[in-house]
Amino acid sequence: MCDFCHQHGEGRTWYLEAKNYSEDMLSDLKRRRFIERFFTPRHRRAHDDREAARLRKLPPFVRSMVTAGLVHRQKKEHFGQVVAIEEVERIFGLVQSVVRVACYCRHLTLGREHRACYGVSLGPNGGEMAGILRGLDRSFLNGPNSPGIETVPKDEALAAMREHEREGLCHTVWTFRAPFIGGICNCDRSDCLAMRWSVTHGLPVMFRAETIAVVDRDLCSGCRACMRVCSFGALSYSAADRKAKVDLSRCYGCGVCRAVCPKDAIRLVERKSVPAAAGLW
Repeated sequence: MCDFCHQHGEGRTWYLEAKNYSEDMLSDLKRRRFIERFFTPRHRRAHDDREAARLRKLPPFVRSMVTAGLVHRQKKEHFGQVVAIEEVERIFGLVQSVVRVACYCRHLTLGREHRACYGVSLGPNGGEMAGILRGLDRSFLNGPNSPGIETVPKDEALAAMREHEREGLCHTVWTFRAPFIGGICNCDRSDCLAMRWSVTHGLPVMFRAETIAVVDRDLCSGCRACMRVCSFGALSYSAADRKAKVDLSRCYGCGVCRAVCPKDAIRLVERKSVPAAAGLW
């Protein structure tokens, strides 16, 4: 298990602990201020690609120290983990309500709305977290051309998650000052700032999933559909035997490749059951 499980889950999977969704945590003024600051352009732009480019120019020793400090801070403030659709179902079984909002990363990177983020809460209608967001009056949440914050039935939200997966987006669960969990996003490396920092720039701000992908060679047709949707570069193709292969060192276990495989040749297994991947987070 990842270290969040030991720290915030008492040895169990941290995002499956109902206490980490508690509305009581939003009475913490520091957490409320962090959430308000998080949804402002100035705060988020401090984490864009330009900052990562500046970091890469530092001498290796200095860069490693700065990176360690950044990751340590992120784990306290806003850190995530990739989750398979089965884990999303289990999270939905814990919470009382789900709301859909525009993705803030895509608001910054694309300059337009893409409704791929979901707030989860033990409270009704999105709980206090939704109340905080409504109070911010940001154009991307409450502008004249935006549906704002939508309360979504859990079965509808789950169906939307499956559709996101078929589009090539992987599910991620996120804290707002750990261990409080405020939302589930659907990410890809092209538009998601956190994924770009983790995968492209080597600044991990999210853990890999508790699962990892495995290809059934007998079923694989070599169509390479899985390669086209993998944001982590974890799949390759062998021209010799015309089969797809998983690079265990790169796989985040999201299950997107499984969702698009026409032959059902890919399955997810527990990360801890694969020795080569068990310690990779």
